[in-house]
Amino acid sequence: MIQRLAILWVLLGGPVFAAEFTQADRDWWAFQPVRQAAMPTEGGGWAVNAIDHFIARKLTVQELSPAPAADRRTLIRRVCLDLTGLPPAPGQIAAFLDDDSPDAYEKLVDRLLESPRYGEAQASLWLDLVRYADSDGYEKDNPRPNAWYYRSWVLKAVNADMPMDQFAIEQIAGDLLPGAAPRQRLATAFHRQTLTNTEGGADQEEFRNAALFDRTETIGTIWLGLTLSCARCHSHKYDAIPQSDYYRLFAFFNNAVTAFLKPRISS
Repeated sequence: MIQRLAILWVLLGGPVFAAEFTQADRDWWAFQPVRQAAMPTEGGGWAVNAIDHFIARKLTVQELSPAPAADRRTLIRRVCLDLTGLPPAPGQIAAFLDDDSPDAYEKLVDRLLESPRYGEAQASLWLDLVRYADSDGYEKDNPRPNAWYYRSWVLKAVNADMPMDQFAIEQIAGDLLPGAAPRQRLATAFHRQTLTNTEGGADQEEFRNAALFDRTETIGTIWLGLTLSCARCHSHKYDAIPQSDYYRLFAFFNNAVTAFLKPRISS
């Protein structure tokens, strides 16, 4: 299907379906640097942190009142489920209820953040975003017995509190770092999470390109916070992304030599 659309586009003379973007397009609010917002004054009677003040402002606009503070049993259940994805154990509940110190909640949060379960819960969200799978997908859906190496890398990176810039660089281009370590090369398995069609009648070049499209658009979604998919066929109607920029990013992956190699690295 992709090849047929490309042939049709060529036969039509390779038309450009959108005008060039203006500076006003590129000055769109979503492309501006983040700036410190002024602290709201609402919530003076109950707000205990900056987030509460912003919530209080919205509640005031909506003419709503804040909900009462949660009891301690409810609070520990909420924070455990939020940070680890698991309910608190009876011993955790008892220890929290018996802790009368003013920083009991802060200490509870610190313990949860130090738990390996925190990394597992957060990593699961990341693995969903990067379309991680233990099998190929499509008709045969063959297993990927070594896929877990990348999953393990993500888990350890989160639990080690790896800085976000390093987390990004190693996954996008860890193999291009000077003297790249085995684990930095392993991180680029981020790009290998595409579907693989091994059906007998599949056109390998078609699905190689399908994988390239997937990598290009996943980079846009995950790292840029943009939907690049529209620009595959035409310059984006709602964001300042010309089709030419899409294929410049596409070319980065199209120039890479891919090979299915068994990683030589410990878990």
